[in-house]
Amino acid sequence: MATEKVFPMTLAGKEKLEQELEHLKSVKRKEVVERIKIARSFGDLSENSEYDSAKEEQAFVEGRITTLENMIRNAKIIKEDELATDAVALGRSVTFIELPGGDEETYSIVGSAEADPFEGKISNDSPIAKSLMGKKVGDEVTVQTPGGEMNVRITNIK
Repeated sequence: MATEKVFPMTLAGKEKLEQELEHLKSVKRKEVVERIKIARSFGDLSENSEYDSAKEEQAFVEGRITTLENMIRNAKIIKEDELATDAVALGRSVTFIELPGGDEETYSIVGSAEADPFEGKISNDSPIAKSLMGKKVGDEVTVQTPGGEMNVRITNIK
């Protein structure tokens, strides 16, 4: 039997997933079922785009529910006292400057389940995070990105 993937995440990240799951189960499921019921009332299902659309949404919602349940069931909460304080690690925020003379950027390193680049949260599986893990303030690191190599200097870890 294969072992299930562990999803490292913060407590806040797990709570956010639990809220999404609850919303999908208590609100979204009912909305989709109602859409299907209305679409069925239009008659012939073979040419009913509303029905097809509602069924596709139902499949998406049910798939997302299954994914969230799996992530929550296999969550490993990152505890503050388990984190290295002087090195880039999961659960830490890292600030770096792109060399030479680039802009300063700050990212929080989180598990893949709670990654959101638009909120400055990058997955520990991302190329940037993998390159920075274990490094310390002052270290210069070459990061592989889809756009090519990027050299950075770590300026802060918190």
